[in-house]
This record gives sequence, structure tokens and C-alpha cells, in this order.
Amino acid sequence: MTNTPLYDHIYRMRTGTAIAFGITVALFALLGLQTSGSVPGGQIVEIQSAVASSYSLSLLAFLPLVLTFGLALRGYPALPTLVVGAIGGALTSVVVQGHGFVAAWEVFIGGTEPATGSELVNELLNVGGLTGSAWTITVVVAALSLGGLLERTGVLAVLAHHLSKGVGSSRGLIAGTGLSAIAINVLTAQQYMSIVLPGMTLRNLYDEFSLDSDELSRAVEAAGTPTGALIPWHAGGVYMASVTGVGTLEYAPFYLFGLLSPVVLFLMTLTGVGVPSTTRFDRPQHAD
Repeated sequence: MTNTPLYDHIYRMRTGTAIAFGITVALFALLGLQTSGSVPGGQIVEIQSAVASSYSLSLLAFLPLVLTFGLALRGYPALPTLVVGAIGGALTSVVVQGHGFVAAWEVFIGGTEPATGSELVNELLNVGGLTGSAWTITVVVAALSLGGLLERTGVLAVLAHHLSKGVGSSRGLIAGTGLSAIAINVLTAQQYMSIVLPGMTLRNLYDEFSLDSDELSRAVEAAGTPTGALIPWHAGGVYMASVTGVGTLEYAPFYLFGLLSPVVLFLMTLTGVGVPSTTRFDRPQHAD
């Protein structure tokens, strides 16, 4: 959407993400020091025993992780890397756990139903597979449909047009991109739209300001990607609430990274950290 190579985008994201993540870790550490409690006696042993008695544990069990991260570090595209990781998971299930090939893919499609003898471990390992994601996929499709309607009717184009008219500096453009990504998250309830629409609409303006495309990708990523789960009607918020059983507005104050990521972006933009020195772009005057 921004014409930015993936690893150029990751390189540009490193500073702001590291700052937001570091502050998040520090704040969680402070919150942890203010709480008290302990793990019930024997619970750790119970978990270890249940896992060890139900699964074959060996270094080969890490094969999917090694494949996925290895290919990613080598710079392979994301989709083939994830497919290889999924195939590695199926092979691990067959070779290490002794499951049949068909059974391994049935787990992939239908999810797991562990019977470890420990209710806690069963709850931790019980996942729904592809079919268990049907509700989330339905919300995603509905959100994309809404986003398409807003795009086709010109609502989002008008918003982007007025945003571009009010931009007078590279810093204002980056900050405006972040704000538009958040606004589109609210309007379309879909994270992908918060990347697609600003990415496609504003990338020509970045060229006019002589800004690299990774500045655009950083702005939509830092502001658009993590903030969706803070919105109750957003697909991300619906998913998080359904998985955790905690309402969006209840966990939002503790979703520190989602709150800090756009704040760090705006502060870095305001202070000029990592932003080119361009301060004003005079648009050419066209004759009527």
C-alpha cells in the first residue's frame, strides 16, 4: 500500500517501537510491584506433569518456530514463511507426537481438544483452529464491506482531500497520517482499512514532500495497527474481548503499548526525531 519494502519498513519502525515497548515493560513492572499474591502450591508441578504426560517434548517441537523465524530473518516474504511454518507444525505433530497426517490437519482446521487430566492445561491449550475463527472472519468481512461503502461513496476520499489541503509541513503530514489511520479505524472497524486508505491516498503527497515511503508506512503502522483493539466495535476489539472474556473498555487502560505507540509517533514527529528537515512545501501554482 505504501510501496515500501518490508524490511525497510521494519528498519524504520525500530526506534519508535523500541521506545513504546520499553516504556510499556517499565510500567508493567511498576504495576507488578504494587500487586501481591502467589501461585497456588503445586500448580506449576501440575502443569508440567500434565504437559509431559500428554505430549512428547523434544527440541524437534520447536521446528515450526525455527522455520518461521529463520525464513523471516533471511528476508523471505511473509505469506510463504507462514505457510512453511504451518506445514512444519503439521509435520511436527506427525513425527514428534505420533499423530496421523489426516489427524494433524484436522487439528489445523477444527482446533484442539486436549485431554491432559488438568482442567487448567486443557483451557490453556484448547484452540478453535480455522473454524473457531469463523465469528472473527465474519466481523472482518462486514468491516471490509463498510469500508468499501465509505470508499465508494467518496466519504473517505473527502476526508483525505481536506487533510491534504491542511498540510503545510512534513511533520504535519506524518502526524496527519497517524490521525487519519486512527479515524479510519473508528469509521471502518477494520485495521486493514486504516493501512490501505491512508497508504494509497497519501503516498503521492509524501513524494511531493520528498519523504521516503517508509515514513508513510511507519505512520500508518504505529497509529493504525495497534489502536484497533481499543475500539469496542472494531474487529480487533471484538476478537480480544471474545478471546479474553474482558470487555474492551475494561482492558483498554492496561493495553499500554496500543496507547503509547501513536503517542510516541506524534512526539517523535513534533520533536523532529527521525523526520527530515523539510518544513514547508510550496505547491506549484496552476493556471485556471
